[in-house]
Amino acid sequence: MLRETVERAIRWLEDLPSRRVGAWASAEEIRKALGGTLNEEGMAPSDVVAAFSEGAASGLTGSPGPRYFGFVTGGALPASLAADWLASAWDQNAVLAVSSPAASAAEEIVSEWIIDLLGLPPESSAGFVTGCQMANFTCLAAARHEVLRRSGHDVEKDGLQGAPRVTVIAGEEAHATLLVALRMLGFGTGNVLSVPADGQGRMIPEKAEDALRAASGPVILCLQAGNVNTGAFDPCARIIPAARAKGAWVHVDGAFGLWGRMLPSLKTHTDGVELADSWATDAHKWLNVPYDSGIAVVRHSAAHRASMALNAPYYIAGEGEVRDPSQWVPESSRRARGFPLYCGLKSLGRKGVREMVERNCRQARLMALLLSEDPMVTILNDVVLNQVLVRFSCPGSDSDAFTRTVTAQVQEEGTCWAGGSVWKGMAAMRISVSNWFTSDDDIFRSAEAIRSVLGKAARSGR
Repeated sequence: MLRETVERAIRWLEDLPSRRVGAWASAEEIRKALGGTLNEEGMAPSDVVAAFSEGAASGLTGSPGPRYFGFVTGGALPASLAADWLASAWDQNAVLAVSSPAASAAEEIVSEWIIDLLGLPPESSAGFVTGCQMANFTCLAAARHEVLRRSGHDVEKDGLQGAPRVTVIAGEEAHATLLVALRMLGFGTGNVLSVPADGQGRMIPEKAEDALRAASGPVILCLQAGNVNTGAFDPCARIIPAARAKGAWVHVDGAFGLWGRMLPSLKTHTDGVELADSWATDAHKWLNVPYDSGIAVVRHSAAHRASMALNAPYYIAGEGEVRDPSQWVPESSRRARGFPLYCGLKSLGRKGVREMVERNCRQARLMALLLSEDPMVTILNDVVLNQVLVRFSCPGSDSDAFTRTVTAQVQEEGTCWAGGSVWKGMAAMRISVSNWFTSDDDIFRSAEAIRSVLGKAARSGR
């Protein structure tokens, strides 16, 4: 059965470059195909897997493929995918070093590699979580611990009751997952002090400095490396020194943009990011490991561990300097996420990571150039990273409705897949290039398909 399953997986991977990128069936159609009451008697495992594979196939998107440009989704590097299969077969619980020495060691090695690749402080600690939402949660939990500790309050022991009020400052373009993390940590989204952003989504430094001066008590400042729509960076080099003078903890949400630090050409955008106290990023985006994989990095390892520490009589902690993975993340029982990361990074090397990020950024600029040759296309952002924000217009049509129509028809046509968005009140198509598998030919094919769909929509008056 496992050999048959491998063959199914290989066929899926081989078909990715040529298959329709979007799904053929809706979630409701797949539910009907796979649903019904659970049978009283079991079935042969091979029959179950075969039927499930066939029933689910039309509801799969080609998201690991080279022309999927939705949601800043990376593909899966061959070495990472193979390691992920091994992680499932080995079925290790990466809770403690004693439960899986291999999982513990892999995470420790990968932590050092990632901190070094990103040019972050070498004394930093890292935790491996499901994605950037939980990475933000982990980092902000460490921030909450530290700013309240400095005020004489033990939040892990006493909770938020009676704690000094913490001022949280974030840009008006902060990602929704950051706000969810703040909500889960008890700060509440209504209490976040929102700083205005410019036309590219960058926090306006003068406004951030005003907010810092006005804040009282413990302060957490949340910055962004890579706006989810435009790819723009908050001016960290300008803002973080002002936060330091205030005694604030600075957190950077860098789900994909943090990897821009690999490119010297982006230095003016990424300068100062290393001055922060914590950083959150995804590995299933630009590191191209299979879902799910996020990384939390914290400069102050004592605060990191204190906010996440898990203690129970039956948890046998490692001796000396041994790393217990669960001491750095919100989860106890957890998958060995370090295995795919180790193999993916080892297969790429430093040069390979840098070239992958640079290639995708160049391909985003190429996509913007090809699309902008059509007078009905407006590129709404400065393409500084891997994001292209596109708006379509047609004489006599409402541009918002027309943009949404073209986006939906591009998804339906199937050559590529890009998602819809809203930017500064305007409907837009968002193209994210973050897959190792994407070639320049894929960019040319996709741009041609988008312009063809646009032309047809314009001629039909829709």
